[in-house]
Amino acid sequence: MRHRTESAQEALSAEDGALVRRYLDHVRVEKRLAERTVILYTGDLQRLGQLASKAGLGLRQVQNAHVRRWVAQMHSVGRSGRGIALILSGWRGFYVWLGRQALVDHNPVQDVRAPKASKPLPKALGVDESIQLASHVQTGDPPGLAARDACVTELLYGCGLRIGELVGLDVAAGPRARGWIDTSEGEAHVLGKGSKRRSVPVGRAALSALAAWLEHRAAWAGEDPALFIGAQGQRLTPQHLRVRLKRRSMLAGLSTPVHPHMLRHSFASHVLQSSGDLRAVQELLGHASIGTTQVYTRLDFQHLAQVYDAAHPRAQLVRQPGEPSTLAPKPPKDPPG
Repeated sequence: MRHRTESAQEALSAEDGALVRRYLDHVRVEKRLAERTVILYTGDLQRLGQLASKAGLGLRQVQNAHVRRWVAQMHSVGRSGRGIALILSGWRGFYVWLGRQALVDHNPVQDVRAPKASKPLPKALGVDESIQLASHVQTGDPPGLAARDACVTELLYGCGLRIGELVGLDVAAGPRARGWIDTSEGEAHVLGKGSKRRSVPVGRAALSALAAWLEHRAAWAGEDPALFIGAQGQRLTPQHLRVRLKRRSMLAGLSTPVHPHMLRHSFASHVLQSSGDLRAVQELLGHASIGTTQVYTRLDFQHLAQVYDAAHPRAQLVRQPGEPSTLAPKPPKDPPG
């Protein structure tokens, strides 16, 4: 650690080196940041010192325009937006500290933002993989455990629920219930993000799995009103269900471990592929903004491109295997209303 700190100050003047040492001592001792974080800050300040030195500046002389220029340079050589954002965070903290020491009268990193990073597509299972996971029979588990895992899988994939919404379900409606399933109407009533309630349809497969689980749940039940409980009668945690779902996906022979949000993505993608109704998917997922839901139009196009590659005799004249499609997805049209 000491070696890394000393190397960080090789590009700095004696005055700037002393400031950096004081700041690193501050974050290490007073703020008690983790060793790994201090090492990252050391590297960030080394980079800042090198850039300032090339510009003929001391660290206290850096201006907002300099920082913006350096951000553009980092971006032009391929550094990711997320990486630049982390560097700026380290610089910003340093200048905040200098300001509190009355050593600078402004923060040159203030209001400087990293280029927006492209958002990766959410991972979704294919229809066949989703059915394979939902239909898997866990023969090596006690019947109650197998029934619970099957019900969890059916609700996550069949309703597009978030994991927090799922574990928040109670076995029956009530004044204190965060959510419940109305089996007579085939609806799940859940409490989503921002404490917003919504209702989503529950299909026949999920209702059948729920009925099977409720038969076993009665033998486990304590005073906890939770729909999904463990053998001790307590509400299950999201982490516990993540572990169970990952195990189920491996036993079912899927090529990739499955996490709960992957089933939510699969639900949205498959409904959109079949219906093309973006507004309906937005309502089913409980998204406040249609922009959040539009990521699934990219998933839908990805599916279409794969079908095209596999089925069209001239597809490989357009691109080679592994290359991005030359097709361009049309911007989604919002349905009226």
